[in-house]
Amino acid sequence: MSTVTVYTRAGCHLCEVAIATASRIAAETGSVVTTVDVDADPEDQAEYGDLVPVILVDGRMHGYYQVDPERLRAALATGPAAGP
Repeated sequence: MSTVTVYTRAGCHLCEVAIATASRIAAETGSVVTTVDVDADPEDQAEYGDLVPVILVDGRMHGYYQVDPERLRAALATGPAAGP
């Protein structure tokens, strides 16, 4: 099972759309979606603040600004990346 993390911020319409799209696709694939408020942590804000919504799959950058449904489905279909 993979984890999709969406970095968001309050009042971000694109974030709401990204969460809804990621949640729908995650449900199709048996994956989990979590959200992180980018403004809650200065390091997250410095790294991702200008790019929200930011989408990570299993902790790896997948995309930003919007979710490409087919690309996300493909990433989740391969399952979690193997660890060392």
